[in-house]
Amino acid sequence: MCGIAGIIGRIDDTNRAALRRMSDAMLHRGPDAGGAWASTPDERGWGALLAHRRLAILDLSPAGVQPMTDPVTGHVIVFNGEIYNYAELRHRLVAEGQQFGSTGDTAVMLRALGLHGPEAVAWLRGMFAFACWDPGERRLLLARDPLGIKPLYVARASRPDAGWSVAFASELRALLASGLLGKPQLDPRAVASGVWNGFVVGPGTAVRGVELLPPGHLTAFDGLGHTVRDEDFWSIPERAPQPGMDEEQLAEILEEGLRLHLASDVPLAVFLSGGIDSSVMANLAQRAATSPIHTFTLAFEEQELNEGPIARRIANAIGTEHHEVVLTEQHFVDNLDAALDSLDQPTFDGLNSYYMSHAIRGAGFTVALSGTGGDELFGGYTSFRDLPVLQRWSERTAWLPDNLKVSAAHLAATLLSPSARAVAPQTRWAKLPDMVRNGTDLLALYQLAYALFLPGFQRELLAPDLVDSLHDGLPVAMRAKITAETRSRTPLSAISVMEQRLFLGERLLRDNDVASMAASLEQRVPLVDQVLFDSVDRLPDDLRYAPLRSKAMLRRIGLRGLDLTLFDRPKRGFVLPLDRWIRRGLQDAMDQTLRDPQAVAPVGLQPAAVARLWQAFLDGAPGIYWSRVWSIYVLVRWCHRHRVFR
Repeated sequence: MCGIAGIIGRIDDTNRAALRRMSDAMLHRGPDAGGAWASTPDERGWGALLAHRRLAILDLSPAGVQPMTDPVTGHVIVFNGEIYNYAELRHRLVAEGQQFGSTGDTAVMLRALGLHGPEAVAWLRGMFAFACWDPGERRLLLARDPLGIKPLYVARASRPDAGWSVAFASELRALLASGLLGKPQLDPRAVASGVWNGFVVGPGTAVRGVELLPPGHLTAFDGLGHTVRDEDFWSIPERAPQPGMDEEQLAEILEEGLRLHLASDVPLAVFLSGGIDSSVMANLAQRAATSPIHTFTLAFEEQELNEGPIARRIANAIGTEHHEVVLTEQHFVDNLDAALDSLDQPTFDGLNSYYMSHAIRGAGFTVALSGTGGDELFGGYTSFRDLPVLQRWSERTAWLPDNLKVSAAHLAATLLSPSARAVAPQTRWAKLPDMVRNGTDLLALYQLAYALFLPGFQRELLAPDLVDSLHDGLPVAMRAKITAETRSRTPLSAISVMEQRLFLGERLLRDNDVASMAASLEQRVPLVDQVLFDSVDRLPDDLRYAPLRSKAMLRRIGLRGLDLTLFDRPKRGFVLPLDRWIRRGLQDAMDQTLRDPQAVAPVGLQPAAVARLWQAFLDGAPGIYWSRVWSIYVLVRWCHRHRVFR
């Protein structure tokens, strides 16, 4: 895993310096090596400049250094990620008469792209973001993996005389560091998204004019930065395939995928939280290994959230060499500025992965497997249970007048979640009237279920001109995409796609990438794999999801050989004790920020509403959980840290 950056523009000292600043800003992503390359300029002096920061994982020799030029085709690539089926592709190309001087995956994919063009992108199985320059056609191809594990940010010049037309990087902060964006402006949709979701939903970003290349997408530019090709090379079909997969077939696919994810020339570890998904990863990895693997658990002094003891029991049952890292409140607070500075965009998540990644890297490991993705595939969240019930209720009561149903919902919400406080409860029951109003629109129900705040209070928090910038908390393009991918699916299958695209794709994967790379640690997610997704998608719903939220099939496949009573306990997310820590060691800093109109107003928020929200949290108001105030604090802090304002 690495960091990449590039510019289409004049091949001159100005752009070389901008490229160098982007590379320097991503030193943490690739401390092992750094390199830069520039194409031959055209008659106008324009071309492509590429930079790479290397975290060496496969082929540690100089033959694996990037930017890499293919000796046969002359194509040049900068690549971030891993291609897990590179050995298979290598055999395919050798059968075509090709030879290779490197044993790694980069040389294989580069040769495939050089010989077969953009069509070869669909052959790749893995996590990747890359840029490949074709010297003959003078075209730059960008692509991002199917499920969005690796990010790739793209900026377009706002002025025709800027001296550059396209810039890209693995991190938004690298583009900010380039100096190419002038005085960056905060995208109003990012503020609205942060208030609704707690993170910025793509394809837009926190910075106006910078977009995240969508998952499963490729785009090609000519030597002047004009788009010459722009398309999805992989997408989720709007209708699930006909059932054609059984449990044993899926077990083979999952185990094969796990073996592919174990490929590494450096030490490898496994995140172990004590839950089903991480335990499956540890168990399958240990079964495939010839010696004990290393597992790591983040433990807390606060026993109600501490999964250290159960993780220890699971590790003993699997036979791993286990490490328990205790994160104390003092260590968290002492290192919080560095942790928050690692966030590439405003988000209320990612800090648990940051502290765990630093502990693993500090122990001498460069690669770690994570169980992220199991809940989305097999229905582990409450959304799979609750949303179909509400949708069916709406369908069965369609004969009732809408205003009558909404009035009844208001009455129920008042009885179940009463309050006369300055900020109304932001609980799920309080959301009931809005959810009833949306009736059978499953995506709207999903977004309301996950919303940090009720739509009414969002209007109080946001500056007036930001209120209607999103549709159900989503940019128009993202809402249209998910609607197209779910319109002909069953409710459970549709919710799985929503979880994949939003909670996983726009939050967990993006946060985990920057948090782990801040520690120069490559995090791999074997349950986020297009081959596995396509295979699970071919399961009938009753086999895939029943009993709801149990992930029974994943348990049967991945926990073989273990005592399943170890896992007979309520599901609990891997969260930090932030509610307690905010009220103690973090309260002063947050109080200064959230009560300061000069800090809050420039990011598009209403100071009076933010101050009321903060006070309601301190007063213990119902439904004002830590995540509500934390998301606002991180948004304000991020904007001031990077000088990005409206």
